[in-house]
Amino acid sequence: MNTLSEYGFTDRIRGLFSFTFSSAVPTPGHPALEPARAIRADRGRVLLITANGPLHVETDGTVVTGDWVALARNSDDVAAPPAVVGRLPRYSTLQRKKAHAPLSEAQVLAANVDLVGVVVPIDRPLSANRLERTLVAAWDSGAVPLVILTKADLSSRFDEVVGQTVERARGVEVFTTSAEAGDGLDALHSRIGAGSTLALIGPSGAGKSTLINALVGFHAQDTGEVRAGDGKGRHTTTVRELIPLGAGSVLMDTPGVRGFALWDAEDGLEAVFGDIEELFGHCRFTDCAHGSEPGCAVQNALGTGELEERRWLSYQKMQRELAGLHRRQSVAEQRRHGRSFHRMAKEAALAKDFRNRFREG
Repeated sequence: MNTLSEYGFTDRIRGLFSFTFSSAVPTPGHPALEPARAIRADRGRVLLITANGPLHVETDGTVVTGDWVALARNSDDVAAPPAVVGRLPRYSTLQRKKAHAPLSEAQVLAANVDLVGVVVPIDRPLSANRLERTLVAAWDSGAVPLVILTKADLSSRFDEVVGQTVERARGVEVFTTSAEAGDGLDALHSRIGAGSTLALIGPSGAGKSTLINALVGFHAQDTGEVRAGDGKGRHTTTVRELIPLGAGSVLMDTPGVRGFALWDAEDGLEAVFGDIEELFGHCRFTDCAHGSEPGCAVQNALGTGELEERRWLSYQKMQRELAGLHRRQSVAEQRRHGRSFHRMAKEAALAKDFRNRFREG
């Protein structure tokens, strides 16, 4: 039977749980709260892993895969279902703007992950813009991004794609793997480390589920065929789910995503495009728009080839996207949803304190 420790419940998490819920005093019929982790969430119903094994619980929809929660049981009424009564602040949150939302809303893809593996299939042309965009979101999550190249055994352009990826990743660790041949799996397994959670994100057909099966050593996830014409695959993963890897290491598979609309990702933008933002300080004028102004460091770098035009256009596009997002988060919306914004601000402050405590150990 799987236990909490197999899903990343370390001494550090135990200490943070005790600290967060120290004011919860046991009462007759309601013993002390117990820790649990959401290993799958779907439409207000979550599958938790507890000290006594898995348990399905109804929630209000705010608990997502990866969350650590406080579970209460009523010992006086055995018919009463267990209930989630609290949640640890998330020390990392991978999110994007919810697609097709009438108002700007965030969709949380993963919570409390230590590593975000950006999965890039090597058997198709590299989309540099997509890689950069996903790395922006990964850096902004609070986790550490990795780039994981898959299907190395299927590519005739191995060296070329690997070289391009290393260049585009700009210092992010790149792992080259072949699930079929077993190449690179030991190195990736070692990088995850005991007690850590790795979330895999990438398009459908990238080989995420096949990679997970190879890492865990058994058929944990269904896999599907990829169309030869466009390299696209069908969605074999439909929910986000935690899968124990051993020694407390955990994998999270996620459904393939076609687009990745950013959500409040300024920190991630700086992490990926810091070289461009550094150029701004070398412009002649502090209010330089980086167009035709004399002494513009950006235009000079473009002219000399120091800055790739594609990269500059990618940065501008994401910057405009974030600016548009903030405009839609108007003052009127904040007033209408004042309580919600207040709660989010309070939660963000708690999460920041929680993250600091988590990193300090």
